[in-house]
Amino acid sequence: MVDTLGDFAAALNGMLADLALPAITTATIEPMVGKGSEHLLNLVLKHALAQSAPAQAAINSEALFERAWDRYQHHYLAINGQFSQLYPGVLAGLQAMQQRGWKLACLTNKPTAFALPLLQAKGLDSFFSQVFGGDAFERKKPDPLPLLKTCEALGTLPQHTLMLGDSRNDAQAARAAGCPVLLVRYGYNHGEPVEAVDTDGLLDSLADLAQR
Repeated sequence: MVDTLGDFAAALNGMLADLALPAITTATIEPMVGKGSEHLLNLVLKHALAQSAPAQAAINSEALFERAWDRYQHHYLAINGQFSQLYPGVLAGLQAMQQRGWKLACLTNKPTAFALPLLQAKGLDSFFSQVFGGDAFERKKPDPLPLLKTCEALGTLPQHTLMLGDSRNDAQAARAAGCPVLLVRYGYNHGEPVEAVDTDGLLDSLADLAQR
């Protein structure tokens, strides 16, 4: 729904500066996104350390993780939503679903403390009866648990619950949970073409749902 690559870049580079590590480009960040903030942070730290001076390059990324996570949260919460924008058709698509009486939930691997303020900042929070971040359950997508728990919260059966996503993670979670799944052609799919993902269909935008 929201292109947050700019937010990621601002928060991550703020964190890297605090750790005296070299900055990272948005092009490098993009294929790292999608499996949760902890996974993203680990990849960014490994990349930054590999680009550093020999003394820093020898540091294990795990040794820096706790401090890096603290600084990343600090920077992300400070800029959340400032460098992001809605993808075209998102608002029209959500309005169409709402008008049809669909019960909507937002399920993301982004931490809940990041997800809720972002939805509010972009005027999307009123569309969803439930919002679950990557820290809401014991496991994250592509594990089916978050999607199954979301179905329970909505009071729906998985086979009657449509998953809308943008990546292999979303499709794998849906398949494992027994949900039908549609993916949008934009967004983050780990640098891979979304057309290669096993899904029930592709959308150019959420507004396409109004035509179905």
